Amino acid sequence: MTPLNPPFPSAPADLDQRLQALLLRETGQALSPSALNELLALTGHLVSGVGAPAVAQREVTVLLADLRGFTALTATQPAGVIIALLNRCLGAICEVILRHGGTIDKFMGDSVMVLFGAPEGRPDDVDRALVCAVEMQQAMERLNQEDRHLGLPELYMGIGINTGQVIAGRFGSAAYSQYTVIGDEVNLASRIESFSLRGQVLISEHTFERCQHLVDTSGPMEVHVKGKSEPVRVREVVAIPSRGLRVPRTEGRRSHRVEVNLSCMLHELQDKVVVPRVISATILDIGYHGLQLELDQPLEPFAELKLEFGLRLLDFRASDVYAKVVKCRPHQGRWRAGLEFTAIAVDTSARLQTFVQMLVARGA
Repeated sequence: MTPLNPPFPSAPADLDQRLQALLLRETGQALSPSALNELLALTGHLVSGVGAPAVAQREVTVLLADLRGFTALTATQPAGVIIALLNRCLGAICEVILRHGGTIDKFMGDSVMVLFGAPEGRPDDVDRALVCAVEMQQAMERLNQEDRHLGLPELYMGIGINTGQVIAGRFGSAAYSQYTVIGDEVNLASRIESFSLRGQVLISEHTFERCQHLVDTSGPMEVHVKGKSEPVRVREVVAIPSRGLRVPRTEGRRSHRVEVNLSCMLHELQDKVVVPRVISATILDIGYHGLQLELDQPLEPFAELKLEFGLRLLDFRASDVYAKVVKCRPHQGRWRAGLEFTAIAVDTSARLQTFVQMLVARGA
């Protein structure tokens, strides 16, 4: 592909990364995307004789991270609490990203897109992206430990990573422009991220081929991705042994699980909006982090749901529980689905744990 140079001046391609690192080091806070663009526009006038980076194809590793259940929290928490939680979270993960040389491409509400290999590529781009992802999850775990003591809602992040050829460059006009990457491989990274559960790091087969010397992963899983005629193979990152790193999710999911028979009402979410239609189901077993349902119709794997059910022993009704379908299979003319919670209010989580512990004690 012939490089095309946009007809407007620009600062050096990695100036945004340098500025963020400098500001983070000196102030402890990163700039918002809009503020960073303003600063880049100002510094652009101070840089003479330097054109914008050429638009060209290059191999890039794209990391997409999204906070699970954050939208649900906005409906139950004051604006001040939401802003404080979000800023603490983004500040912690930005520090990790910049430490590993990632380029923060953009923030999109409660998600962030990070590039390794653009605007400048390095031989270890894929390795740095994987280490960065695991350390991002560890940073989230540390924040959650602090929040538990403060009685604040916990936040969990899902991460998807893909490596491939993209079109990279500064796009826009003389009034406004931004360096970014576009293409099918960017879209695939976003799709993979959408399948990730809370605390999980999923990688594409392309990424795994370049980092299998570094990481321990689960076996391959095939998922059906919008826009792809064939299933896409993904793997879950478990650990990076040579760095002594392990994804906290593998430990945090351990909890008691008890058999129950509880009526449950489900609502599907479409584009994070609750669909009014009610689906009736029965909870067969439940734990701190998820449950198993039986119902008359199948649920799409990775579909997002809002749940409502009662905890009889505590005379408490949970109505603010969100979950994602992990698997669904036929069973004796009905369907059984395994769900993992994506968001649950602090009070509801405490009641649920008490409920599970009471049933465990009864059976002991």
